[in-house]
Amino acid sequence: MEQKIHQGRNVKRFREMLGIKQEALALDLGDDWNQKKISLLEQKEEIDENLLKAISQALKIPVEAFQNFDEEQAINFISNTFHDTQGLINYSPTFNNNPIDKLVQLHEEKIALYERMLKEKDEMMDRLEKLIKK
Repeated sequence: MEQKIHQGRNVKRFREMLGIKQEALALDLGDDWNQKKISLLEQKEEIDENLLKAISQALKIPVEAFQNFDEEQAINFISNTFHDTQGLINYSPTFNNNPIDKLVQLHEEKIALYERMLKEKDEMMDRLEKLIKK
């Protein structure tokens, strides 16, 4: 029998990985939401697709990550990818177009954007300092 993906648990996992509290997610989802509703939502095996899309936008994670992430498959992937050979780790990754790869790519894009914004801020500060000195 095929095991169903627990979407609520996946929402909780990704929310926690991002360091976002239930209260913060509730705020992002709107006035109808509070911490208790998020807690109940995270216990649901299946979540309405429109709600998943809203959560996806709030957490900036692809909807597919909530729909497809399977902890057991991830553990199998990790154990098949990282081999311990005489105490040494042999890393041989296999990248597919799966939700975790998309999540990593999204995270890298966010870091690059943040770094560009910091650089622009520094350049703006330099220009302002020069203007003030004149």
